[in-house]
Amino acid sequence: MNKRDEFLKSQKVLRLATIGKNKTPHIAPVWYRYSGKKIYIGTNTQTQKAKNVKINKHVSFCVDVGINAPNIYGVMGQGKANLILDDIKVKNIAKKILARYFKTLENKSAKELLDETDCIIEIIPEKFSVWNY
Repeated sequence: MNKRDEFLKSQKVLRLATIGKNKTPHIAPVWYRYSGKKIYIGTNTQTQKAKNVKINKHVSFCVDVGINAPNIYGVMGQGKANLILDDIKVKNIAKKILARYFKTLENKSAKELLDETDCIIEIIPEKFSVWNY
């Protein structure tokens, strides 16, 4: 596995940029899971990011760390996003995402987030940019 993929699998916050109906950018920090080929983000269909993906599939994303050289590293990318709405797929993927952030899915907050998640934003990256200093 290359450094970029290892980095994306290890980090916890991704900034997702979507475009609204008035061509207005919307950026949101999100929890995510990177499979090595796709990025998955659990959310609710009522969120702005989900509404935006429904009307415009083009997205950008950024994951980065560090403020002082030589420990600055980041990955940006662009791709196409789809909304996964099938309840069984949504819950299965959402559990994998939440397992990265909670010791157990029996945690009260984990259960609430799982209950609120009714869609998954699936990103198929088409372009990556990597930087380090």
